[in-house]
Amino acid sequence: MATRAPWVQRQLQALLAQRGHAWLLQGPSGLGQYELALALAQTWLCEQPTASGPCGVCASCHMVDTHAHPDFVVLMPETVMLERGWPLAETAQKEIDDKKRKPSKEIRVEAMRDTVAFAQRTSARGRGLAVLVYPAERMNHVTANALLKTLEEPPGDTRFVLASEATHQLLPTIRSRCQTHAMDWPPEPEALLWLQDNAASRPTPEQAQVWLRAAGGRPVDALAWAGTGLNAKTWAELPAALARGDWSTLAGWPAAQQLELLQKLCHDLMVQAAGGTPRFFTAANLPVAPRWGVLARWSRELLDAARSVEHPYNPGLMQEAWAARTRQALVSR
Repeated sequence: MATRAPWVQRQLQALLAQRGHAWLLQGPSGLGQYELALALAQTWLCEQPTASGPCGVCASCHMVDTHAHPDFVVLMPETVMLERGWPLAETAQKEIDDKKRKPSKEIRVEAMRDTVAFAQRTSARGRGLAVLVYPAERMNHVTANALLKTLEEPPGDTRFVLASEATHQLLPTIRSRCQTHAMDWPPEPEALLWLQDNAASRPTPEQAQVWLRAAGGRPVDALAWAGTGLNAKTWAELPAALARGDWSTLAGWPAAQQLELLQKLCHDLMVQAAGGTPRFFTAANLPVAPRWGVLARWSRELLDAARSVEHPYNPGLMQEAWAARTRQALVSR
């Protein structure tokens, strides 16, 4: 398990020094929103909390670590809960096991209603109740509205922490009921050192730098890239391979990750065409930038594709279309 990142620890201490029953942690992905939200909730419930965070050894901390605390509820899409090892509600798990439906990619209103009922309960361990919502933008309007009254006037000693990577998608009424905290970006040397310490392969500084560049400077996302086995040579050769129509490196990637890569490549080419410094690739590894009009059309097409990437009608055909369109864009002059 990755150690708590130093920039997350600094923010945890700052938040614990303030009062508030509802926090909204906001910022782009990969900065540790979930980790900070979980540490904050764990400290609220800890039997021996300190100014630095939870003790990590008491019974309460152990129950949070094992996802079994009676005074703690996490609200996440079912897909995210399963990915992170959180148990689903018994009814939801049975529906999925019986093949009546697939795990939801949104936070379901039924789960929210259960949480509102949970907030009315008395604390089982005497430290109050805590609710973590992540990613908060996965609440649709019905789900978010079900939370509003409880969020504004929580009963007893109930506290909320919402974490979001897209706060503009949240209802203004949700945002207005929370104290907001903008996630800090760590200094690059600190992010690289943390990445080297926590990646399973114990990478060289050069390899860690490639992962951090691939993630746009976001270290938690960079750790996810490390888990894919991506190496420096493959990343450097990707733009030229795609320009040749060679999709082999991307073939086994999830559709969302493929699209993310194409958006990063398009971004860097647009930056290069405008005379700037690329963010994700080095300038030496990029092909000659196509005409601005070609790049602008390609960028819009990728943005449109992102709206439905989690619901592809035919992934194989979709990827073939992306490969052909990418090659067409990259060879245009």
